[in-house]
Amino acid sequence: MFKNISATRKGLITGVLMVALSLVLYYSKLPLDSPFQYIIYVLYAAGITWTVYDFSLTADGNTKFGAYFTQAFKCFIVVTLLMVAFTFIFNKLHPEFRDQMAVEYKKELLKKGSSTPAEVEAGAEKMKSFYIVMLVSGTVFGYLIIGAIVSLLTSLLFSRRK
Repeated sequence: MFKNISATRKGLITGVLMVALSLVLYYSKLPLDSPFQYIIYVLYAAGITWTVYDFSLTADGNTKFGAYFTQAFKCFIVVTLLMVAFTFIFNKLHPEFRDQMAVEYKKELLKKGSSTPAEVEAGAEKMKSFYIVMLVSGTVFGYLIIGAIVSLLTSLLFSRRK
């Protein structure tokens, strides 16, 4: 059933599963800092590993590290794109997250005591305007870094096995 699936399709399957798991975790009302959130990253690493492992089954003894990494890259870039799109859409549909962040930011500024009430309010409004940009950029960099590290490690592992 899962034979001869391209690396990009494996990335699509992995990304869709990660989005589905993210939604399951959110709608199950688990706290945002629940350790269950790490299952998403485990699934991400498993998708990349699956891609490299399947490629290793067809690779000959002369296949270089770069070929393994290319397969992994094709997978993780698709996952990253899906997760960025999911992050953007999900947070656009849930502006209450942005509003809650602004409330917490105001509390932090007030606790520091170095800002006037007008500055606190202006700062919170500015943070609200950058909320989606911050989340999306964090998602991009986070998934790219994790994907690159997992790709590097699995590619090294499988390229050295033969």
